[in-house]
Amino acid sequence: MRIKPVKIANRYIGPGYPCFFVSEIGINHNGNIRIAKKLIDIAKKAGSDAVKFQKRTIEHLYTKKELEKYRESPFGNTYGEYRKGVEFGYQEYKKISDDCKKKKIIWFASCWDIASVDFMEKLKPPCYKVASASLTNIELLRYVKNKKKPIILSTGMSSLNQIKKAIKIIGNKNLIILHCTSAYPAKKEDLNLRVINNFMKMFNVPVGYSGHETLLAPSLAAATLGACMIERHITVDRAMWGSDHAASLGPDGLWKLIANIKNIESALGNGKKKIYKSEINEIKRLRKNSF
Repeated sequence: MRIKPVKIANRYIGPGYPCFFVSEIGINHNGNIRIAKKLIDIAKKAGSDAVKFQKRTIEHLYTKKELEKYRESPFGNTYGEYRKGVEFGYQEYKKISDDCKKKKIIWFASCWDIASVDFMEKLKPPCYKVASASLTNIELLRYVKNKKKPIILSTGMSSLNQIKKAIKIIGNKNLIILHCTSAYPAKKEDLNLRVINNFMKMFNVPVGYSGHETLLAPSLAAATLGACMIERHITVDRAMWGSDHAASLGPDGLWKLIANIKNIESALGNGKKKIYKSEINEIKRLRKNSF
């Protein structure tokens, strides 16, 4: 059965279309709009199709006890101060939206709660991402589905049964599934990239890969296996303070990965064997017999 592509903004995503690359900025801006804009620049120059952020409503997601836990950060010594410090508000996201429009790059966000979906709706995102941690949040899945926009579903830290239940709730129309292993960074022996092909057969929707490894090779292998979307965290500097920087790609790594994915796509071709013009001279020079 033919997999139907999903359209996000002006791009079709699915078999037969170029691999859609998402540079995940997430919270690697460290609460600084200047760093966020610099990361957008890095993503655009490397050839990314989109950048992705994360949005949380702190008071909805965490209990008072959780927020009061000790967590050392540039913003204070509690988990609540850390979370609030890396969380952008409307003014910051409006600047991000304007900057992405100016630079002609798609942007969207993972919304971790219903209030965050309502927040993002004001900015009219072209799609929604459901993070792996939210895959079992039935209320959120239903709420995102009702927005009638394409959904990207990450499947890390989830069993096959949980994934099937989530897809039953949101349906498979305008759905992209991302195979993912939610460890930061993820070990290569835990990546299990062959799941990508199994998901394609099982769910008949475009399937991509969200990688948290430090290597480039697994993401290249995912593209070779047919992943229609590749998502990787990016950072200005992998040594920066913050929880996601170590499992992110720096500017050079991002550029190399996207360039090599494009090279792989060119080299894979259409699967139809033929004699190329570049081979004609070699036929004349090397082949002594013919039929």
